[in-house]
Amino acid sequence: MYPFVLALGDSLTAGYGLPATASFSVKLQHSLRESHATALVQNAGVSGDTTEDALRRLPRVLSSLVRKPDLAIVELGANDLLRGLAPVRTRTNLDQILAVLKSCGIATLLATFEVPPFFRTLAAPYEGMFADVAAKHGADHAPFFPPGVLGNPQLTLPDGLHPNGKAIEMVVTHFLPSVLSAIGDRPANLSMRNER
Repeated sequence: MYPFVLALGDSLTAGYGLPATASFSVKLQHSLRESHATALVQNAGVSGDTTEDALRRLPRVLSSLVRKPDLAIVELGANDLLRGLAPVRTRTNLDQILAVLKSCGIATLLATFEVPPFFRTLAAPYEGMFADVAAKHGADHAPFFPPGVLGNPQLTLPDGLHPNGKAIEMVVTHFLPSVLSAIGDRPANLSMRNER
């Protein structure tokens, strides 16, 4: 059966400011189809979502699926930081999201994010959060962005935050090995869980 991946996230997953054909989900699906001709990636990204928003809509997302995903990518947390949500709430929400996915028997790949330098002082409480939550649930985790993308004016939209089409292609190239590993296409010893 074809690999089916659910991409749960915020504007970075949804494809904010980009043509629909240039979103992370579409580009990831295209790359997966190089080895799995009928692979499907469902875009469940909503621009502006915090971890709390995503947790609230997760049951509705899961009930709408055509079948159980082989993998759920969870890309969330940046809006929590931008809006000043208490890090303990972010951790609790991520913990609950992964718990729900685990209870449904869905493997999870938790995307971590690089904090732009101008937010560095606010981000200290987030250090290690994603790895800790992933470890608690036996999930994989991997950086969403390759180094040097965030804050690079040649790789962002005019707002200076959201990635442009070129950056999304770099993200997919960078993230793809972790996705393939998580769906079992690479030896287990290459899994991100062994990098903890």
